Amino acid sequence: MMIDSHCHLADETYSSDLSDVVARARDAGVERVLVVLEAGNEREAAQAGRLQELWPETRVSIGVHPHQAHQFADDPQRAATMVREQFERTPAARAVGEIGLDYHYDYSPRDVQQAVFRAQLVLARELGRPVVIHTREADADTLAILRDERAADVGGVFHCFTGDQQLADAALAIGFHVSFAGIVTFPKAASLREIAMRIPADRLLVETDSPFLAPVPHRGKRNEPAHVARVVGTVADARAADPAELARLTSANFHTLFRP
Repeated sequence: MMIDSHCHLADETYSSDLSDVVARARDAGVERVLVVLEAGNEREAAQAGRLQELWPETRVSIGVHPHQAHQFADDPQRAATMVREQFERTPAARAVGEIGLDYHYDYSPRDVQQAVFRAQLVLARELGRPVVIHTREADADTLAILRDERAADVGGVFHCFTGDQQLADAALAIGFHVSFAGIVTFPKAASLREIAMRIPADRLLVETDSPFLAPVPHRGKRNEPAHVARVVGTVADARAADPAELARLTSANFHTLFRP
């Protein structure tokens, strides 16, 4: 059995065939998924509720993504309050995220991203729940804020890891997990596979980040949790491990971190 540790099954792209997507995931041996929800998005919350009925093992993470941080420029604490309120009415909630910094698109001013990020890290410590980190072209600031806000107290994961060995080592040094998505299967991702090979066995996770970044041979198509098997297989090959054992290992790590 496998676990997809990060997907967006509440995205509207699955609204018409959600039950089929769930069936394919289960048929592929996926035990459960962690669905990432945008705080305050009622449409996503409703679809997550429907998903919970179809697949009771589903768990969720709730957060304000850096792309949406600008909505809270006048009061960054309001972002944390929104997450807290939704967390309290969502029994399946297990993590705060995805949160972090994105300096590639800069859809939100960087100082606002940082303030919203900090507010949610404080909330995560108050809730005693791990965080799901998004970082793009902002690694130094992401790490500095994680250290400042004592994120090691709750732990978390650098999701869809595409960084270098230095970032992986820094994430591990503060007690975080590292998760690999479909990018690790791409032909030009040899350096990423080398990093996957070096991650300690108890800090490794796998994900799809569905509907994005479908692995080879599905690249360019809509991604879905069933395809996490491709990620497992590629990471297992990189580590010279048995895929079934890697699936068991990453599932155990998921349970340790998210306490589902």
